[in-house]
Amino acid sequence: MRTRYAPSPSGTLHIGGARTALFSYLFAKHHEGQFVLRVEDTDRARLVEGSESALMRSLRLLGIHWDEGPDLEGPLGPYRQSERLALHQQYAEQLLKGGQAYRCYCTPEELKQAREARMAQKLPPRYMGTCRNRLAEDPIHTSGQPYVIRLKVPLDGVTVVDDLIRGHVTFENSLLDDFVIMKADHTPTYNFAAVIDDWGMQISHVTRAEEHLSNTPKQILVYQALGFDLPQFAHIPMVLAPDRSKLSKRHGATAVEEYLDQGILPQALVNYLLLLGWSAPDGREFMTVADAVPLFTLERVQHTAAVYDQKKLEWMNAQYLKALPVTEIVAAVTPFVEKLGISWGQGPTLDAGVALARERAHTLVDLAQAMKFLWERPQAFDPKGVQKHFTPLEVPIRLEALAEALERSDTAAWTHDGIMEVFDAVAKNLDIKRAELIHPCRLALTGVTVGPGLFELVQVLGPQETVARLRQVATNLREGALKGSQS
Repeated sequence: MRTRYAPSPSGTLHIGGARTALFSYLFAKHHEGQFVLRVEDTDRARLVEGSESALMRSLRLLGIHWDEGPDLEGPLGPYRQSERLALHQQYAEQLLKGGQAYRCYCTPEELKQAREARMAQKLPPRYMGTCRNRLAEDPIHTSGQPYVIRLKVPLDGVTVVDDLIRGHVTFENSLLDDFVIMKADHTPTYNFAAVIDDWGMQISHVTRAEEHLSNTPKQILVYQALGFDLPQFAHIPMVLAPDRSKLSKRHGATAVEEYLDQGILPQALVNYLLLLGWSAPDGREFMTVADAVPLFTLERVQHTAAVYDQKKLEWMNAQYLKALPVTEIVAAVTPFVEKLGISWGQGPTLDAGVALARERAHTLVDLAQAMKFLWERPQAFDPKGVQKHFTPLEVPIRLEALAEALERSDTAAWTHDGIMEVFDAVAKNLDIKRAELIHPCRLALTGVTVGPGLFELVQVLGPQETVARLRQVATNLREGALKGSQS
C-alpha cells in the first residue's frame, strides 16, 4: 500500500488538510505501507515563498512523517510536481498521437461568448467541442496560434467512482466537457498532473478531501485514456464550522501554526484532528499518532462532515497540560513566558510554576499568564475583588498579622500543611473564619480572586516574597491606595 498527501505550497497547512494528511498517513501505516509527500507546485501564480517548508514543519510537529518526499531520497521522485513537467508533456503528446486528446485554439473571448450563450439558454456552461474534430491538415495547426490540449470525453455513458468511504458514485459523461489537460504555457492542469504523478509514484490508494470527489471522474477518464490501472479512492468528508458553513478565518484560527501560536500543544491538536470524523473501536479519546496506527481503518471514518468545536479542542488541550510530564510543559511554555517579558532568573523555577498553575490552564497562553504573578508583583487588582475583599477596615490588620505569623514560622515547616496551620492559628487568634484570611491574601499575592490552591501558591512563592507582598498591600490599603480601585 502506498498513499500520499499532495498539498499546494500556496499558504499554510490548515486543519482540514492536516486531518487529510493524518488519515492518509495512518491508513498506510496501519497496513505497513508507505506514505509519500508530493508538492503540487505547477501553478506558479499561487505559490507563496516559504510555504513548502512551513507545510513540512507543521506536518512534522503533528507527528506525521513521510517515507518519500521533496527533502528525502526516493526511487520514484522527483517529488515536486514542477520537476516532472517533461513527464507530463510526454504523456500529453502520447494522448494527442493516439487521438484521445486534441489541440484547442479557441480564444478566451470565444470561450466566454459560448459560455454566456449557453447560460442564456439556461444550459450548464461547458465547452462545445469546436476544435474536437479538426482535421490533421487544418492550417490552424501550423499557424503558431496558442493552444491548449483537451481530453476527448465520451459523449454518453457514465463514469463510476468506487469510493472506499462513499461507495459507488455515478457521473454522467454528457455533463463532463472536454476538459483541458495541458495549458497554453505547456504546463499541466491539476486533473492531468495528479494522474501522471500518482501513477508514476505507484500510489495504490488516493485518500483525499471530499472536495476533490468532483475531480475524480475526470481523473478516471485520464487513467483510462492512458491505459493505467486505477488506484482505489477514498474521499474524506469535510470539516465544517459550528454553524455548518465552510470553516474559515471568521471562525478563528484555521492553520496549524496559528493554533500552536495560540498555545495549543501539537499532541492535543493531532489527537483532536484524529477524532474529527473518526472514532476508535474501543472508544478511547486520548491517543498519540503511534497509538492510532493499529486502530485506524477507513470503515470507521464517518460519511458525513465533521463539525469543528473550539471548546472541545481547548478541553482536550487542558487534559494534556495536566497529564504530560512537567519538563515537557516547561519546554513548551517557555516561549510564551518569554513573550510576556517575564524574567524568572530569581524566585520560583518554571518547573514549580508549571506544576502549580497547569491544573486550571486551557492553553499555554493561559498557563504563562497564570504564572506571571510568581515573578512579578501585581500592579493591578481585580476591581470586584477589591470591593469585596479589601473593603473591610480590618483587612490591613489581618494581612499584617498573617505576614508576621508566616515570618515567624519555621522554614522547615513551609509545606502545604504547615502553611495551613499558620492560617488556622491566625484566624483563631483574630476570631474570624479561615476564608476571611484566604480571599484577601490571594488577591494581595496575585491580583486576582481565582487560581491555584492558596497554600500551594504560598509554598511556591516562598516566605520572603509572600511576607513582602502582604505587608506592601496592607500599607497601601491603610493609605487608601487600593480601596475600591483597580490599582
